[in-house]
Amino acid sequence: MYLSRFLSIHALWVTVSSVMQPYPLVWGHYDVCKTQIYTEEGKVWDYMACQPESTDMTKYLKVKLDPPDITCGDPPETFCAMGNPYMCNNECDASTPELAHPPELMFDFEGRHPSTFWQSATWKEYPKPLQVNITLSWSKTIELTDNIVITFESGRPDQMILEKSLDYGRTWQPYQYYATDCLDAFHMDPKSVKDLSQHTVLEIICTEEYSTGYMTNSKIIHFEIKDRFAFFAGPWLRNMASLYGQLDTTKKLRDFFTVTDLRIRLLRPAVGEIFVDELHLARYFYAISDIKVHGRCKCNLHATVCVYDNSKLTCECEHNTTGPDCGKCKKNYQGRPWSPGSYLPIPKGTANTCIPSISSIGNPPKFNRIWPNISSLEVSNPKQVAPKLALSTVSSVQVANHKRDCECFGHSNRCSYIDLLNTVICVSCKHNTRGQHCELCRLGYFRNASAQLDDENVCIECYCNPLGSVHDRCNGSGFCECKTGTTGPKCDECLPGNSWHYGCQPNVCDNELLHCQNGGTCHNNVRCLCPAAYTGILCEKLRCEEAGSCGSDSGQGAPPRGSPALLLPLAALLGTAGPLGI
Repeated sequence: MYLSRFLSIHALWVTVSSVMQPYPLVWGHYDVCKTQIYTEEGKVWDYMACQPESTDMTKYLKVKLDPPDITCGDPPETFCAMGNPYMCNNECDASTPELAHPPELMFDFEGRHPSTFWQSATWKEYPKPLQVNITLSWSKTIELTDNIVITFESGRPDQMILEKSLDYGRTWQPYQYYATDCLDAFHMDPKSVKDLSQHTVLEIICTEEYSTGYMTNSKIIHFEIKDRFAFFAGPWLRNMASLYGQLDTTKKLRDFFTVTDLRIRLLRPAVGEIFVDELHLARYFYAISDIKVHGRCKCNLHATVCVYDNSKLTCECEHNTTGPDCGKCKKNYQGRPWSPGSYLPIPKGTANTCIPSISSIGNPPKFNRIWPNISSLEVSNPKQVAPKLALSTVSSVQVANHKRDCECFGHSNRCSYIDLLNTVICVSCKHNTRGQHCELCRLGYFRNASAQLDDENVCIECYCNPLGSVHDRCNGSGFCECKTGTTGPKCDECLPGNSWHYGCQPNVCDNELLHCQNGGTCHNNVRCLCPAAYTGILCEKLRCEEAGSCGSDSGQGAPPRGSPALLLPLAALLGTAGPLGI
């Protein structure tokens, strides 16, 4: 009886464990870089792919606000309560700790009541936009492993952009747009992550899910990392082998979840209505109580430990690798080109260790340069071979021995000798590089100034906006060549006098200089909506004039010549000071 009970309990435990375990053990956590095993030759090291544990990365970041003086409290000011936007007797005072709301309160422990939060100044300078950039920097490449979660103590903003950088804040790419009206704010159709698929998982979307206005019970904004993982690993992330395979073979997918910096661009605070209440501007501000970013140091599967020392994160590299991201081979271990580790095969992956250079093992034959195999040209006298462009591919071992002649900075392991030019060139450059030594970037990419030449991220995609740029290429600083009326590093912004409509188009009308006349209203800067009696680009013509039916009794006739209605504006333009004599 006891045995049957034990077996029943054991079966129940196995069932529950299989349901609750989101990452089955056979997939491995890659938490060991090497282990000793016994072979016929005795004890040897068995190397495996490895990576640091995922952790809360907000403990290691630096935060920067732009403008720097946007935090409330200097000078002290009052603002309205969160629950009652018309009870405006709360105070923010930077000189009083109990009333101050500095940026570090976005990252402190949130177990206290009431919660602590950073807060911006109020929208007292309306209609000037209230905009804030919050930049989170790690000075290290990190890989995101869980959703980014931002908790607002105020209403969630009406417009916001989450951006990422892969080059330490030098250039930025959008991660996701947030708005109460995506079409109006960003000229994008609203979508959610559920609308994506494996093939469109890298699409940058605008979502309206998290911008519901001034509601105290709607505080959280997500950037969904796990939902994107689920397109490859399944709803419960059980098929991690599929995800690992995709991350191994698709660099753009791996880069999508990799950042050095994040930037939260707050563009418009929660209004809650169609119009801004100009009599109660202390209602409008930004307040964030918590930001969660989970991830791990990127160590290219060559380390399990990432140390934080002197305010800097660094991988403790294994597999004879070195560098902040374990991104190159150590000296005397360059017998083959550096390569990142691989998640596959499950569960141990492939270490791709750096091996000793041949020169460090023995004394190989000396060559002045890499000569082609002339005997393969099938001639009796090699001296009679006419000079011509002859390509001879050499092996990666020869490349390692002849770095003076064949150096590809780890972006290729093949070289060719050009007899006519008496030089060696790299063949099949990877990582979006090109050139004799793979030292240049392909068209459509530009040089990452913060990366070494042997870094696989040395070339960054330009991401020129196809509607706003002349072509998909950019200069050495990442700036694209913009079409007329367009500006911005990626040509995704319009110059004054232009509005975005499938690219920047000149304004037909606006509310500043190009006013619609005769009671017309400007619609999206592209046309005037005229009253029934008027027509023309700016509603400047009577409709009856086009039909030739204007008359004194039509009700639409033009004012008679010499009437005061025409002469008064004319006199004003000419500066006439005396009476008109009419």
